[in-house]
Amino acid sequence: MTMSTNRRLIVVVGPTASGKTDLSIALARHYNAPILSTDSRQVYKGLPIGTAYPSEEQLQSVEHHFIAERELTEDFNCGQYEKEALERLDTLFKSVNTVVAVGGSGLYIRALCEGMDSLPEADATLREQLATRLQNEGVECLANQLRELDPEYYQVVDRNNPARIMRALEVCLSSGQKYSELRKGERKERDFQIVKIGVSMPREQLYDRVNRRVEMMIAAGLEAEARSVLTYRHCNSLHTVGYSEMFDYFDGKTTLNEAIELIKRNTRHYAKRQMTWFRRDEQIAWFAPTDYQQIIKYIDSQFGE
Repeated sequence: MTMSTNRRLIVVVGPTASGKTDLSIALARHYNAPILSTDSRQVYKGLPIGTAYPSEEQLQSVEHHFIAERELTEDFNCGQYEKEALERLDTLFKSVNTVVAVGGSGLYIRALCEGMDSLPEADATLREQLATRLQNEGVECLANQLRELDPEYYQVVDRNNPARIMRALEVCLSSGQKYSELRKGERKERDFQIVKIGVSMPREQLYDRVNRRVEMMIAAGLEAEARSVLTYRHCNSLHTVGYSEMFDYFDGKTTLNEAIELIKRNTRHYAKRQMTWFRRDEQIAWFAPTDYQQIIKYIDSQFGE
C-alpha cells in the first residue's frame, strides 16, 4: 500500500475465467465505486464475446472505464494506458474516494500501480526487420528467438501477442541485455492507496472454468464475431487467443472443432502464465472468488477502517 490518503484503489487480479468480474462488481457496489478495466483487449470495440466484456446488466449497474473505448485499428500500449488511466483516476477521485481496477493484463496493472520502466527507444530499422520476419516466418519463430535471449520473459509473455514479442526482441537485440532485466525499474510513487486482491482456485477447477467459458463463447456467437472483424485481422488488437484460432479456421488450416480445442488449450496456457506473473507480486493477497466477506474485511483492514 502507498502513502496515507483518502484516495483508494482496489486492484483485483487473477487468471482468465477465475471470477474477477463478478467480484469486482460486488466490491464496486459495496464501496460505491466505479470500475477501471486493466484488460488490454476489452479496451477495444467490437469484441464483447471473445474478450468477455462485462454483461450489459453489469455495465449498467456500475460505471465502467476502458471498456470498448478504442477502435480496432488503434494502437494502444502500456505507456498510453498509464497516462490515460492516471488522468481518469484524477477525475474520478474528485467525486469518489474508492475506485476498483480489475483485469488480467499484468503489464497494464504494473503500469497503473508502479509505472512503466524506461526502456530503449524504438529502433525503426530493427522493428521493420522483425515485422518482415513476423510476416514471413510467423510469431512462433520470433518467440523461439526470445526464448533463447530472455527465457525469463518468454515464460510470462503472451505468445499470441506479436507486438509484445517483437518489442522484447527489439530491446534484447538493440541493447544486448535481457528485456526482463531492463524492465525492473524503480517503482513510481502514487498519490493514492493501493490494495491488491488476487483471485485463485485449484488448477483443475480453473481449467474446467476455462473450458466451459470457451464453450459459452462459441454458443454466444464467437465465430460470427470473429468473421465480423476479419478485415482487421492484421491489427494488434486481434492478435489474441480466440480470434487467431478462428482466423486459422476461416483459412482452412483447421476444422471448427480443432479451432475450439485450440482456443481452450491456448487459454489454459495463458491462464498459467498469468498466475506465474501475479504470483511474483508479494503485495497481492490471495482469496477464493467466493470469499467475499473475508475480502471486504481484509480491504478495510488495509485502509485502516
